[in-house]
Amino acid sequence: MAANNNERNILIAGVGGQGTLLAAKIIGSAAMRAGLDAKVSEVHGMSQRGGSVVTYVKFSDKPVRSPIIDEGQADIVMAFEELEGYRSLPYLKKDGVMLMNVSRIMPMPVITGVMGYPGDIPAKLRAVCAVTAVDAAGMALKAGNARAVNMVLTGLLAAALKFEPELWLGVIRDTTPARFLDANLAAFRLGYDYN
Repeated sequence: MAANNNERNILIAGVGGQGTLLAAKIIGSAAMRAGLDAKVSEVHGMSQRGGSVVTYVKFSDKPVRSPIIDEGQADIVMAFEELEGYRSLPYLKKDGVMLMNVSRIMPMPVITGVMGYPGDIPAKLRAVCAVTAVDAAGMALKAGNARAVNMVLTGLLAAALKFEPELWLGVIRDTTPARFLDANLAAFRLGYDYN
């Protein structure tokens, strides 16, 4: 990890409609509530359902100058989908960690038959980096909302960052619409308690 224990570079990779931007907002808010400086940036992507989305979150106990994360600089890649995790591998530090939802959302070139979806991505990633791969979609469904994959992965990340769980739960309560709150809190707890 970074030389400064309170400095983290987190790359969030997913597909439009999966809630990556909400996850980034929650992570940045949690870091600020922990007394850290945080920057969040949607660097590139398509916000409509189905397009790749990459978001950067950086925080530190020193001022964060830029939200951009260069290749080889991410402490953690939080991948909402296997192929998006695989595409983001060049951004991960040598000692970085990949947190990944083991689900597949077929991109248009695969749907049209122009390309094939790579086989056994989790195994390919494990050969080159530390990976925690979970069925976040199944866990979200168990929590009561199949779309709460973002909360499961945020819980997994929260446990890795070792911030107090109450800090995260407070941010989720302040950020989530009332009709999704119970399911989001349950999904977060399933991710947080995974290991």
